[in-house]
Amino acid sequence: MKRIIFNIGALFMIGGLVVSCSPDDGSSCPEDYTGALQATEEKLVGEWVLSGIMADEAVDITDDDQDNPSTDLFVQYDECQKEAAYTFDEDRSYTYQQGINGTDCPNRASISGSWQFSSSTLSIIFSCDIQNLVITLNGSDTAFSFSNNFNVTDIDGNVVNTDITFTYSLVP
Repeated sequence: MKRIIFNIGALFMIGGLVVSCSPDDGSSCPEDYTGALQATEEKLVGEWVLSGIMADEAVDITDDDQDNPSTDLFVQYDECQKEAAYTFDEDRSYTYQQGINGTDCPNRASISGSWQFSSSTLSIIFSCDIQNLVITLNGSDTAFSFSNNFNVTDIDGNVVNTDITFTYSLVP
């Protein structure tokens, strides 16, 4: 049985700088992004599926009775955890989904909001939050990645602090 160390939906929420607003604290929620896309933003329109999760430090997160740490966390995930995708639309709306197609996926998530892309920063608004992800597009603009630092608990309960890079690939 696979032990879930962190789910991809949670990583989405903490993968970059998140600024929260709450009407209870007197702050106002950010307004959705609007307007026509810039030429540099048009390359993000489409569906982007999770295609890789790489850690700088080797970690064993599988309960397979073997001591087999790896920097490739993606191969250690089950199918439900691997099933994650962003869809960016021309009207600046987006959705992020995880585990939606599986029938027994425990960490199902569906989030929607608006987006913009400027320089190397992908900014997304969801609920009453803004997330800014510094992304790197590959040379052919068919994959993007972002990194952050996480504490990952291995199968033995040891905590490993490591940078993790998430890669999403454009669905043709």
